[in-house]
Amino acid sequence: MTKLKLFLSSPNGNAILVSLFAFVIYLKTLAPSVTFIDSGELAAVACTLGIAHPTGYPLFTLLGWIFSNLPIASEEIFRLNIMAAFFCASGVFVFYHLTHVLLTGVFSRTVALKFKRKELLPVAVKAASAGASLILAFSETYWSQAVAIEVYSVHVLLLSLVLFSFLKAAFGDDWSDKNNEGPTSSSAWWYIFAFALGLSFTNHMTTILLAPGLLYLYFATQGFDSTSWKRIGRMALPFLAGFSVYLYLPFRASQSPLMNWGNPTTLEKFLWHWTGKQYRVWIFSSTEAAGRQLKYFFSSLPEEFAYIGLVLAAIGVFYLWKGNAKLTVGIVLLFVGCVLYSINYDIHDIDSYFLLAYVCVAVLASVGLLWLFRWLSETLRSRRLFVLSSLLIVLSIIPLAVHNEKIDQTNNHLVEDYTMNMFNSVQPNALVLSYQWDYWVSASFYYQLVKDYRADVAVIDKELLRRSWYFKQLEHQHPWLVEKSRPEIEEFLKELYKFEHELPYDSRVIEGRYIEMIRSFIMNNINSRPVYVTTEIEQEFTAGMQRVPEGLALRVYNDSLRHEMRNVPFAFRPFERHGRLEDALVNMYATACNAQGVYWAQIGNIDSARTAFRVALQYNPNSIDAKSLLTRIEALGRGGR
Repeated sequence: MTKLKLFLSSPNGNAILVSLFAFVIYLKTLAPSVTFIDSGELAAVACTLGIAHPTGYPLFTLLGWIFSNLPIASEEIFRLNIMAAFFCASGVFVFYHLTHVLLTGVFSRTVALKFKRKELLPVAVKAASAGASLILAFSETYWSQAVAIEVYSVHVLLLSLVLFSFLKAAFGDDWSDKNNEGPTSSSAWWYIFAFALGLSFTNHMTTILLAPGLLYLYFATQGFDSTSWKRIGRMALPFLAGFSVYLYLPFRASQSPLMNWGNPTTLEKFLWHWTGKQYRVWIFSSTEAAGRQLKYFFSSLPEEFAYIGLVLAAIGVFYLWKGNAKLTVGIVLLFVGCVLYSINYDIHDIDSYFLLAYVCVAVLASVGLLWLFRWLSETLRSRRLFVLSSLLIVLSIIPLAVHNEKIDQTNNHLVEDYTMNMFNSVQPNALVLSYQWDYWVSASFYYQLVKDYRADVAVIDKELLRRSWYFKQLEHQHPWLVEKSRPEIEEFLKELYKFEHELPYDSRVIEGRYIEMIRSFIMNNINSRPVYVTTEIEQEFTAGMQRVPEGLALRVYNDSLRHEMRNVPFAFRPFERHGRLEDALVNMYATACNAQGVYWAQIGNIDSARTAFRVALQYNPNSIDAKSLLTRIEALGRGGR
């Protein structure tokens, strides 16, 4: 028992307790199934050892495959959600050690935060490290990565590991700026750092955002001389060893996996995939977009840490500057570099790109907590270290209380239900053209390729048709589709080649061939199998055809005859939380009901139309379209009487 108490009171024991506590909370708030955006695609890639969207995420894929085969849950998607919780909790463990090394190194031999009672310092450092770890663990974005499958769960672990190993390498266990003392460098830790850095790149390329801060700290602490450059040369080998995980992409792509995004079998396609070429259109697109994202970042930053984390970080940056100016500059460069790059990426789900900045805030908060411990010990004059430590921990779990309701995913079945309802809306052997990636197209990959559910349905993503690699995957999965429209596909690919290789092209010609090709998909199959589009598909693709609502989809007919609508009941489990994606998905049910009501009205069935609009308002009471249509149909009904 004595040995156990000693272990639990040690830094390793503290780190285990904190990370275990985070892990339990993560499991308690875990999503039960697929969620929005890339969840389904990433799950399908992990389970089938495929190729994910750029930049490929080979390390995540391999780790995901391992977790998907562990006997820890009844279904693969839940195992992968557990994986997210596990790696985020592991990141908390490493982050504890990161802050412990930083606080021990900065304040054990400086007067920046001098303790009158020196015996308090070890306890204060452990309490501050634990508190900062909890602040990070339950910050809004970090916690959100722990409740459902995403590549950022592994990313946050590797970020902390890279920063921890860098501090150990550059400063050892005994370092400060006092009296111009030089750092105690550790060669073994340099190799660990280099390997971890290379490995981190194979999970997410935003690892590059570490460059400004770490390059400054490296040369500021190690000197700008031949010795430093030679050390960088020696670190190349372990870095490349970690980075070699990227060889998975061309190797696995050559085997034609079920998910083969980008088909990176050649050097050109590998570089396109690795550098995320298809997403460059959204990066550094405009100063207006950057300004909007910057405003969003700073407006959401206080709430990200339930305000308390930001207050502590503000205190921390002041005292860290007094204790170690170089380290302060390095952390500020990490923060600024992350923010300046990320605000220039014009996407909705930008929060995860700020994770490095949030880690920096938590690091600074650890210094603020250490100051608070000292202030409380002197103000309260308490000799009970347990009381002082408990006060810091209670303060640090404020984000847990504030964010729990917003992050908790335990009852979130929205995407699962919507996907099942969409599949139930279409008849056997259907062809479905959609652009609802975030809500069901991504999820369909998991259900079709992993669970073998409704494998008879050909789900075609309209926007992926703008990428040449997608046709190889279509030919592999739906050869009949490609064969029937081969002339139109080849004409489109000729023009697409110019665009992808940055040759002179005519955008009107490309768009024209694109529309012709998609129309050929519909026209060449409409007599042999049911063809559907979802509501966001533009009218130009079905011009001259009739769209008849069936559940959540619209069946396309090449005639003007009256077609009875199939009654498709929806299985819908409400999720009492508002958000951009949640509200949009729920509104799709209202949109589908509105479409049914309009069709009923067109064929003169006023009562059924009225019922459909009322059901739409049950899904979305604020639907302007449903209110307007119901008003018109009520007026029409009164006029008929």
